[in-house]
Amino acid sequence: MALPGQESQSRLLADGEPAAGTAEESSADESHKERIDRELAELLQGLRVMVTGVQVLFAFLLAMPFQSGFAKLDTSGLWLFLVALTGSATASLCFTTPAVQHRLLFRTGLKEKIVHRANDLGLAGAIALAVAVTAAMALVAEVVLGNWLAIVFGAAAALATSWLWFLQPIIDLRRQAAADPPQTTP
Repeated sequence: MALPGQESQSRLLADGEPAAGTAEESSADESHKERIDRELAELLQGLRVMVTGVQVLFAFLLAMPFQSGFAKLDTSGLWLFLVALTGSATASLCFTTPAVQHRLLFRTGLKEKIVHRANDLGLAGAIALAVAVTAAMALVAEVVLGNWLAIVFGAAAALATSWLWFLQPIIDLRRQAAADPPQTTP
């Protein structure tokens, strides 16, 4: 069931065939303003999902120095902690900035600029979060298992975030571009 203001992606044509494409692709009946409004709402919703995970990681890292075992970290552990803390702080900043800017620039006619900036910040935040998750995994593995296995767990986290968050979508974009050659106008 679609929420008010959302189109169902399972629309049927008059002959009973499914409509081609998604709501993003069928912009013939969507004005420029409606498209920008939809894109901003989609971006802000995606950032809300990401910021929750970042807040949990950031809170955990902020509390770590006040734990009794923190003083036992060696130099590599301290560096991993600082990288994870910096990455989570950067991701948190990137994921919350679009909402703050949207509030400050409300009704100024700059919504399209906000959408483009929010997309860029979302990507930067995802990279920072990938770094933070990788460093946090390596830090925990170093404390629990030692330096050698910390490298393995950190590498696994880096590979997973790289593949799932970045490489798969890039491959999909390239495949789509290869399947849909550019159209020329007569």
